[in-house]
Amino acid sequence: MLPTGNCTFRATGIVKPSERERVSLVDALMSATKGRTSSFTRNVLSASSSQTPGIKCGPNGTFFVSSGISDLDKILGGGIPLGSLVMVMEDAEAPHHMLLLRNFMSQGLVQDQPLLYASPSKDPRGFLGTLPCPSSKDDKLRNHDPQQEKGLRIAWQYKKYFGENQQSFDGHRGSKQEFCNDFDLRKPLERHFFSGQRVDCVSVKDSPNLVALQDRCTTFLAQFPRNDGSISSVGRIAIQSLCAPQCTHSNMEWDVLSFISYLKSMLWSANAVAVVTFPPSLLSESFCKRWQHMADILLSVRAIPDDDKELAKLLTGYQDMVGFLNVHKVARTNTQVPLILEATTFSIKLQKRRFLVLECLNQAPIDGSSGASYGTSGSCSGSSKTGTLEF
Repeated sequence: MLPTGNCTFRATGIVKPSERERVSLVDALMSATKGRTSSFTRNVLSASSSQTPGIKCGPNGTFFVSSGISDLDKILGGGIPLGSLVMVMEDAEAPHHMLLLRNFMSQGLVQDQPLLYASPSKDPRGFLGTLPCPSSKDDKLRNHDPQQEKGLRIAWQYKKYFGENQQSFDGHRGSKQEFCNDFDLRKPLERHFFSGQRVDCVSVKDSPNLVALQDRCTTFLAQFPRNDGSISSVGRIAIQSLCAPQCTHSNMEWDVLSFISYLKSMLWSANAVAVVTFPPSLLSESFCKRWQHMADILLSVRAIPDDDKELAKLLTGYQDMVGFLNVHKVARTNTQVPLILEATTFSIKLQKRRFLVLECLNQAPIDGSSGASYGTSGSCSGSSKTGTLEF
């Protein structure tokens, strides 16, 4: 027999330790691993310690901020991850990209997040007066759907079964501020939201290069260093129509690419997000492809022709659509598993001509020779008759 510690080994095998020996082995393992965190366990202390409004923790320890559109947050898997660069390809026919940019800027200002706004116009601060205002609960009640009224009454009856400190969908207990607001496009944002010193506006119209904009971004992002502790504040950068025709640097392709690369590297080390819109029709194909590869989240908007009868027959709710949103790339942070989207093309609608809504495209029902109608859902069918499907 070979004595080794508290166990005794024989040449023919191992003798099972006694109960007393098993207890001592467990105590030794517990003392050896005390104070040490496994690499397979996420440290949720830092995730739960942040009480900053407008931030929520997602899977794999990723922190999200809202895009200002609740439907877009769901499409992106919870919102825009901190440190991400969002790029939106504009449409030359209509300024639908401004709808996304306005909601993104208003969401940050409402939640008291510092904002850096760069524009090719002469007076970028005047654009802040066109930002939408968050809608109140009274506006939501006046514009609610009649179909949802019954569901709201049922939900109200079950409210007594939940405590006051019930955890909300945003992951905060008792949070008074919403993660994503509903913005009314007809009401301008109140002036006190953007009259302070937390909003910095830059005009790139007369600048010969992007050095001044790069310095402003560096100074702005230096306020939000990424540390191991809790997040005290989050910054937002909104750059409108980079490489627009009225800018003198629109032909400096390599200078613009170096600026985007620098901005992306700075975002990775800061608690901030950036949204950049650009006109792809004014760029060369190879130049535009490089832009797309450098983006963490890539979106594009497209206008709908005024009288497209073929498209009106193909899609349901065509009369309420103002454009299309295409999702080309979604950010993958702290994971190697890609996010599989249910759809990549969504319709842009203005509900009650006031609220921005993104919906999946639904095919209109097709009338067959037997009088049957087939669609994506049973409610779209105009006839109760059933027919045989031929493959």
